[in-house]
Amino acid sequence: MTTTVAVLGTGIMGAAMARNLLRAGLEVRVWNRTRERALPLGDDGATATERAADAVAGADVVLTMLFDGKAVREVMVEAGPAMREDAVWMQSTTVGVDEVPALAATAADLGVTYVDAPVLGTRAPAESGQLTVLAAGPLDARATLDPVLDAIASKTVWTGEDGASATSTRLKLVANSWVIAVSNAAGEMVALAQALEVDPHQFLGLIEGGPLDSGYLRVKAGLIMDDALTPPSFSADAAGKDAELIVAAAQSRGVRLDGAQASADRFARTVEQGHGGEDMAAAYFASFDDN
Repeated sequence: MTTTVAVLGTGIMGAAMARNLLRAGLEVRVWNRTRERALPLGDDGATATERAADAVAGADVVLTMLFDGKAVREVMVEAGPAMREDAVWMQSTTVGVDEVPALAATAADLGVTYVDAPVLGTRAPAESGQLTVLAAGPLDARATLDPVLDAIASKTVWTGEDGASATSTRLKLVANSWVIAVSNAAGEMVALAQALEVDPHQFLGLIEGGPLDSGYLRVKAGLIMDDALTPPSFSADAAGKDAELIVAAAQSRGVRLDGAQASADRFARTVEQGHGGEDMAAAYFASFDDN
């Protein structure tokens, strides 16, 4: 039998994941708060619904890929009651660590299985089905999710059997703390080099092949130097949201992350300057007061 998947949220990541599910032969229904962003997926074979509840009704798997925890809660208040009781809710939105138990409790109230499943990867790996999924959930849900994971990911890391434990979300925030730090370091390196009249390429040549080299650093610096910040691989406003989640998670456990806080502040300035919809590397502009 063909697995039916409801994808709630068709932004950069959700749309790419939906297309890969379709290519794998799954039945896909899509919903987005701004419906015009979901309609193009109809050309690929998806069914775009007007209501989230219509998308999830009868689906085997409900995949949420929304902006934040608040959006997930709001959508599931509407859509959740329409889910089948034996459905699996694959929650892939990056949310706060302390939000996960409440989402899992909502799933329990609905009688559905909750899997905490944030993903690592941006636009390109999402489009090519090469995401890494960090998943926590019961063993009996894994067979249901196998065709979904096979379609969207090159690797799935199961971190435990209890989705409410937030083991996957905690690992995701740790990973994102590194991603955000490197991205912001790339922007500051380019800004400083330009201010000192140094060619940033000279620095990249200096570290090439050594322990300080990084492919991700080169990618983000390249986007800045080539003025190729759109379309974004991961937007600055979304990265700012994640930076805030990282800081909050650390603070609640008595840890002070000055670098992560500085990154959050940089992203906030980037959004204020009008670059929120550009790639997260656009935090480069926060180095200048007149941008």
